[in-house]
Amino acid sequence: MKIVKKIAIALLVIFVGMQFFRPEKNQAEGDYVAAFIAETQPSPEVKGILKTACFDCHSANTEYPWYNNVAPVSYWLAEHIKDGKKHLDFSDWANYTDKKKDHKLEEVVEEVKKGEMPLNEYTWTHTDARLTQEQITALVSWAEEARKKY
Repeated sequence: MKIVKKIAIALLVIFVGMQFFRPEKNQAEGDYVAAFIAETQPSPEVKGILKTACFDCHSANTEYPWYNNVAPVSYWLAEHIKDGKKHLDFSDWANYTDKKKDHKLEEVVEEVKKGEMPLNEYTWTHTDARLTQEQITALVSWAEEARKKY
């Protein structure tokens, strides 16, 4: 029983210590997706879908929930955001080549159609990011139309 108590105390010390060392937050000033919006011209409906279901993980600004203030959740969220931006960063849109922009929009179509995006882990706590069939259709139609520019 002594070993279990020591392990529990060690884990508690680690947990408390983690609260003082947090990952850097993904927060930008200004209109971080202006180039993307100007170039792809989503309708107000699609722009709302993108803001609700995509921009938190795929742009330079995340609106963090309260539970991000508790480690290890903060580390888990930071890793998800880092991975999301690695695959697609709407804030970096102006630096993509036309070929890359076309490919990224193609991936948006594929991932949304398959129901892979937004991630289930995201929609568990962001219920407004759960896409209806109508929203999926609007998002896919917009992305397919936007791809024609490239």
